[in-house]
Amino acid sequence: MRLAASLPVPPDLPACQRVAARAEALGYESIWIADTGAGPDAFVVAAAAAQVTRSIRLGTAVIPVYTRSPSVMAAGAGSVAQLAPGRFVLGIGASSETIVERWGGVPFGRTIRTNGFRLISPPPKPVPLYLAALMPPMLQLAGEIADGVILNMMPVDAVPRMLEHVRRGAARAGRDAGALEVVARFQTIVTDDPASARNAVRHMLGPYFATSVYNRFVAWCGFPEEATAIARAWTAKDRAGNLAAVTDEMIDRIAVIGTAEQCRARLREFVAAGVTTPMVHPFLFDEASIRLVFESLAPAA
Repeated sequence: MRLAASLPVPPDLPACQRVAARAEALGYESIWIADTGAGPDAFVVAAAAAQVTRSIRLGTAVIPVYTRSPSVMAAGAGSVAQLAPGRFVLGIGASSETIVERWGGVPFGRTIRTNGFRLISPPPKPVPLYLAALMPPMLQLAGEIADGVILNMMPVDAVPRMLEHVRRGAARAGRDAGALEVVARFQTIVTDDPASARNAVRHMLGPYFATSVYNRFVAWCGFPEEATAIARAWTAKDRAGNLAAVTDEMIDRIAVIGTAEQCRARLREFVAAGVTTPMVHPFLFDEASIRLVFESLAPAA
């Protein structure tokens, strides 16, 4: 597998740098950095990782297009690309109302514009642009215009259906969909206690799947009844009901939980379904445990 690592990790930027350097030493092919809306800033994490690595690719997966203007986005991407020549990828996406409107204070709109902007300090070469996509319109757009597609939070059986839409978009533009990289982040816990791991992940997925963007997506992926229950409980401020609606089956089909051997087998299933670059995101909150996950699943392990 062309295995990737995910940042940021707790608790701070120095920890991200240590993990990035270790990921490169362990043989991970790339590092992908999320912009969570609550920090640390994705471009800053990428720049910090560039300072402690030499050859590993660095990408954002993803930065919301609405919370930075196009000129600010270009300046950030161009700056990181100067620090990591030839190894930086800009991954962008729509994100969700929570991050964009509630936290960011900007409209969750349909378009963004810029006019006449040029970087005065451009990157040494064009930066590849990847598009995060969940539903058919965005999946097809990724196939039509992007250099790669970024997936998230889906069961393995949904991957072929998602990639079929990428192929449709590519065909519309006369492009080869097989040339596009397919990156996907997986919430990962290496453990002998899957029940406790599921409970931890459930507390993240309940609110996540209550947002309209991901609620529609999880229903489309094959969980329509669960999606309805998740949204209904969240609207009613029934936190317990919201969490209960995230079933063990959902978690087992979306997250990667189990022993190191079981986790590697799950990642291989996604690769067989069409993911070219599975990304390990340790769903843990201390550096020692995070490093253990990366070391347990390392390509050289």
